[in-house]
Amino acid sequence: MNLAYDPLYLFIGGHWLQAGNRDTAPVTNPADGSVLARVPLATKADLDLALTTAESVAASWRNTFPDERAAILRRAGALIRERAPRIARMLTLEEGKPLNEALDEVNRAGEYFEWFAEEARRIDGRVVPANRPGVQQLVKRQAIGTVAAFTPWNFPAITPARKLSAALAAGCPVIIKPGEEAPATALALARALDDAGLPKGVLQVVFGVPDMVSAHLIASPIVRKVTFTGSVPVGRLLSARAAEGVKPITLELGGHGPVLVFKDADIEAAAVGGVANRFRGTGQVCISSTRFLIQREVYDAFTEQFITATRKLKVGDGLEEGTQVGPLANTRQLEKMEQLVADAVEHGARILTGGKRVPGPGFFFEPTVLADVPMEARVMQEEPFGPIAILRPFDTLKDGLEEANRLPYGLSAYAFTRDARTAIDVGDGLEAGMIGINQYRIIATELPFGGMKESGHGSEGGAEGISYYLTNKFISQA
Repeated sequence: MNLAYDPLYLFIGGHWLQAGNRDTAPVTNPADGSVLARVPLATKADLDLALTTAESVAASWRNTFPDERAAILRRAGALIRERAPRIARMLTLEEGKPLNEALDEVNRAGEYFEWFAEEARRIDGRVVPANRPGVQQLVKRQAIGTVAAFTPWNFPAITPARKLSAALAAGCPVIIKPGEEAPATALALARALDDAGLPKGVLQVVFGVPDMVSAHLIASPIVRKVTFTGSVPVGRLLSARAAEGVKPITLELGGHGPVLVFKDADIEAAAVGGVANRFRGTGQVCISSTRFLIQREVYDAFTEQFITATRKLKVGDGLEEGTQVGPLANTRQLEKMEQLVADAVEHGARILTGGKRVPGPGFFFEPTVLADVPMEARVMQEEPFGPIAILRPFDTLKDGLEEANRLPYGLSAYAFTRDARTAIDVGDGLEAGMIGINQYRIIATELPFGGMKESGHGSEGGAEGISYYLTNKFISQA
């Protein structure tokens, strides 16, 4: 037993349930391949209990005064921040990212609970003037009902926090299935909510065989809303399942983030910042910059700075001081990187640096930069979701936008230019839900997070985030 890693449970009806006779799955430290613990997998009986428990508290939680919901969320946010050093260490152990990145993520997860605590107090409606005497017309916004939430392993603190904080603020019970690769972090958030006084049964945390859990929960009439963060293929599947019950679904899916670097840009800021952005989280970040599209006049200068900065990155265990790039989360990701690089090279791409796994234990892959990648290569079509960057020249604004918008994804995009007219044109022309101009940091608690096209629909975070857990009710009273 690793004393730095908490025991793993299911959390149903306010009870922490051990594995018992349930099946379990190993949770692996990606830095050395060791097994940290085994996570219990929910049975259909567990899921039915989670559903009936959520149904039993839905009315009472919906009718709880907003101030009371807000107070619980604020306390939970404070507890998460207070416990952040320990939670961050567990996050690094199970997911692999450098400890400083993990600590930042946990603290920002706390911020989401604090933000939506205040949004709970701002749920309002309106009075609409009637078109005949003696009639009062009201529009109310009320909690939509029980939410089934599904989150991945790559951001095991902030992604569950976005969903939980908004849904709970709106007055919705939640059944959440986090990624089985990184369960302790999500359970730590649940522990903070429980300790903050969240009524028993308002939150259930389950793990299990993903297809079985999603099919069972989404098919239940108790679930009124679905929210999912993950891959495009799984998003399509869950969307179809939700449609069978005419249930709304929020989808935050993958991307293939383009970066347009114009000849008048600050090349150093675009290149050095691009390296930090691309290889943060070992590239396992859906909003990462992936395809660097550089105007031909400055392509060589950008490439030189980008390669220099990439080669300076320190790869290692996320718990080691100074580590900038940790391991990939699992062997599937490691094998995918090898396949993508081999396919690109086979099609004629050049490896400018990196390109292979790091010898020794753990799931490490060198930060890799590819050039001259033909369109036929898989990496030009598929989100790498790993430490691979692609450099490609373009000539005109029109050319750059065409390549940036070529793929069916539209999550994040970036552009670097000193020209105000170009900045306006790329902001208008890029097909992405989130755009950074002259900077890579585009995420904040108070801003909406979401994409367009096959990167999903709906937003999390910001004032917009709570609206997806509310339903409008029109009342006309004579």
